[in-house]
Amino acid sequence: MRTHFLFAALLGAALVSCKGTDPVGPVIPPEPDPEPETLFCTDQPIKLSFDATPVLGSEGCIRVFRKDTGKQVDLIDLADKAKVSVRESDGAMVPVSQMNKETLCHSFLDALPSGSRYRPVHYTPLRIQGNTLEIKLHSGVLEFGKTYYVTVDEGFVAGQKGIAEGELEFTTKDKPASKTLLKVNADGSADFCTVQGALTYAGSLGQSAEVTVSVAAGTYRELLYLRNKNKLTLKGEGRDKTRIIYPNNESYSTGSGAGSDRKPEIGKALNVLGGRGLMLTENCNELALEGLTMENSFGELKGQAEVIYFNSSDGSHRLSVEKCSLISYQDTFLCKGLVYVHESLIAGHCDFIWGYPVACLFQDCEIRARAAGYIVQARIGKATDKGFVFLDCRLTADAGVANGSMYLARSGGDSSVYDNVTYINCTMGAVIAGKGWYESPAPNPAKPNASTGWKERGSVDENGAPLSHTSTYGRVLTENEAEAFSSRKAVLGY
Repeated sequence: MRTHFLFAALLGAALVSCKGTDPVGPVIPPEPDPEPETLFCTDQPIKLSFDATPVLGSEGCIRVFRKDTGKQVDLIDLADKAKVSVRESDGAMVPVSQMNKETLCHSFLDALPSGSRYRPVHYTPLRIQGNTLEIKLHSGVLEFGKTYYVTVDEGFVAGQKGIAEGELEFTTKDKPASKTLLKVNADGSADFCTVQGALTYAGSLGQSAEVTVSVAAGTYRELLYLRNKNKLTLKGEGRDKTRIIYPNNESYSTGSGAGSDRKPEIGKALNVLGGRGLMLTENCNELALEGLTMENSFGELKGQAEVIYFNSSDGSHRLSVEKCSLISYQDTFLCKGLVYVHESLIAGHCDFIWGYPVACLFQDCEIRARAAGYIVQARIGKATDKGFVFLDCRLTADAGVANGSMYLARSGGDSSVYDNVTYINCTMGAVIAGKGWYESPAPNPAKPNASTGWKERGSVDENGAPLSHTSTYGRVLTENEAEAFSSRKAVLGY
C-alpha cells in the first residue's frame, strides 16, 4: 500500500493518507511532500487518513522504531483491544474489568512518567474520528531530535494493506528553547501536544526550577501525573477555553492512586495502581492551576472519581487553584497539605470536597451540587487544624436538583480524625437542607467548639436573609471566633 506522510496544521497531527485498491473507496491523490523543516512533537499523535470511515481489524500491530538504531520503541497490539470497551459518547477506551495490582500490563495501558516514577493508567491508543484513525503512542517513548519509522500490519485496518518500513518516517523536534515557559497546543505548533508531555519534561528541569506550562485553548483528553516537582504553574487560556477531560473511576482502577518506581512491563503485574482520578500529584510544593477546566467525565452517579488528588506526604505542600472549574460527581476534589482555591467552581454530588488537609480555603468560589448529596467529608488529623474553610462562597445547584437535598458536610464516622468544616459569610441556595449538617454518623467532635467541628457564621439565603440551620451538631460562631477563619492569612498562614 502506498502511503504519504504530511503535517496538517488544521488537524494538528501527523496525517498519513492510506491508498491502494481496497474495498473502502476510490483512490485519494497523493499530497505534496512535507516541508523539510516540519518536525513532530515527541507526544504528537499520528493520524492515518482514509477515503471512508476506517474499521479496526481483529489482529495486528503498530510498531515504532528508531531509525538510527532500528530499536523498537513502541507497540500497540490489536489483540489487547479485547481488554477494553469503547464509550459511544466520546470514543474513550476504558477497562472491561477493574484494574488491580495483579492486572497484567498490556499495550492498551499507559505509564505516565514523572521524575523516576510512573503512574499506570488506562488510555485510548486508537480513536476513529470521521475518516481518520488517530494513534496515540505511549508516554515518553519518543526522544527529542530523533528520526523514527512506523510499521502497520496488514489488516490492522480492515480491508487495508499494511505500512512497511520506509513508508512512514518522521523526525521529532529538539528540546524546547525555554526552560521556564513550556507551550502546549494540540495542533503541533508548540513545544508539546499534550499536557502530560509538558509535565513530564518540566519534571526533568530540576525539582525547584520555576516552570510555567502554558496550555492553548482546546480540549485535551488525557490523564495526568506529577511527582516531586515544585514551583510549577499549569495555566490555560481561561476555563471556558482550555479543558482537560477524561473518564476515570474506581470501577476502572481502585484506590486514590500512587506512582511506581519501575515502568510496568508488558505481560507482568502492575503491582501499583495509578488510581481513579484525572490528575494525581505527589509531593509537589507551590503547584498552581490557573484558568482552565478539569473534568472527570466518567459521568455517572456512582463510584469515586476525583478530578485531582493533591497528595502531600507530610502535609507541608501547597496548592493554589485560581479561576478554574473542577467537575465530577463523587469525590471531585481530594487534598492534603495547604490549599487555596479562589474564584473557582467545584461541582459534584457526593463528598465532592474531601480529604486530609491541614487547611484548605475556598474563597469567592461557587460550590455547585449536581445531584443530591453532601459537600464535604473532612478527615483532619489534628483538632486545631483549620480543615476545610469556605469564605464568601456561593452554594448553588444544577437545574432539577431538589431543594433541601444537599448537606454542608457528613462525617466518615472515624473518631481518630476531626470533622473540621467552617462556612463564613456564604450564600446558600435552596438546595441546602434545613438542618445544614448531615447527622448520621455523628461528627467528631459531636459538640463543636470555636476551633474544632462543624461551624458557620453569617450564612444567608439567596435573598440575603439570615439562615439558621437546626442540626445540634453545628455551631454558630461569634464575630470574634470567626476572625480565625476570615482571611487567607488567618486560615493558611501565608
